[in-house]
Amino acid sequence: MNELELLKPVSRSFYISIRLLPRPLRQPVALAYLLARTSDTIADSSAVNVEKRIELLDRFARAVARKEEDLGEELKQILVSKHVSSRPTSGRRNTVAQPSGAPEVTEGERALLKSADTILRSLENLSSEDQRDVRELLAIITRGQQQDLGRWAAGLKGLANADELREYTYLVAGCVGEFWTRVCFRKVQSFTARIETDMLELGIKYGRGLQLVNILRDAGNDLRAGRCYFPEDELRAAGLSAADLRNAPPQFLPIYLRWIAEARAGLDAGIEYSIAINPPRVRVATVLPTLIGLRTLTLIEESGLEALRTPVKVPRSEIRGMIASTTITLASQSRLRGIRAKL
Repeated sequence: MNELELLKPVSRSFYISIRLLPRPLRQPVALAYLLARTSDTIADSSAVNVEKRIELLDRFARAVARKEEDLGEELKQILVSKHVSSRPTSGRRNTVAQPSGAPEVTEGERALLKSADTILRSLENLSSEDQRDVRELLAIITRGQQQDLGRWAAGLKGLANADELREYTYLVAGCVGEFWTRVCFRKVQSFTARIETDMLELGIKYGRGLQLVNILRDAGNDLRAGRCYFPEDELRAAGLSAADLRNAPPQFLPIYLRWIAEARAGLDAGIEYSIAINPPRVRVATVLPTLIGLRTLTLIEESGLEALRTPVKVPRSEIRGMIASTTITLASQSRLRGIRAKL
């Protein structure tokens, strides 16, 4: 199986990041990402009812854990042959939001679902330590996705409070920073001079920050689709309900700015994490999502509440420029320190 061929059409920044990794690190990271994108596609297939998607996610998690076999054919029949809609939600990492009228799964997602059994079997080619880490990661991610699918059965509302939002960002993204750190400590010689517990903490903050960027960027689309990730207690204190946010009321701006600031703090942790990495290729691969995230936050701040009506998107030309610049300089630690000083 060529993991990169499957990755390229379903990712932008992560495809580039994973391609840059040394081969021993590339295989488990690419496979983990493919599995996570497969579970994203299941969760986002809106033409299938929520109960069925939760069931499929549970079965997918069992298949990853080697407790169920031959799920791929059923995924193809349910999610591909019926041409169901698969639109990104905030649970999907580093993807571009499609219009709410997207008619069916993309060609990349279709290929991913058709390859599900092959991807699952490829887990057996990893070392026992890599298999353990990938399976633990997918157990956390699918649990977060299942919880997310059941949130709005009774109608649109926010998450209960900030702690619930932070828990969600850990379940679908913070745990990825944890996984990345563990694999790098095990497989990358002289990965960092910092201790593993410090890097794990920074990696979790980094993943959470990236997920908050996704939530902020996709907030308008999420609201129109009946989802709200902002804390209900903060909305009530401002005299707002989740439904009010569809009209981008000015009293929502302080709440919006607060979570922009928290996202920026998470990306600051990502810069600190990247500076600590010694091998240049691993440092480049690690920092690219941060740079794209920082640019996205700047566009969100410039748009203000208008971003709820018209989602922002970093142009592909800018992303290509970031990739070229970062690759040429090998994300020099001094350059990253300069970026961090401006945060």
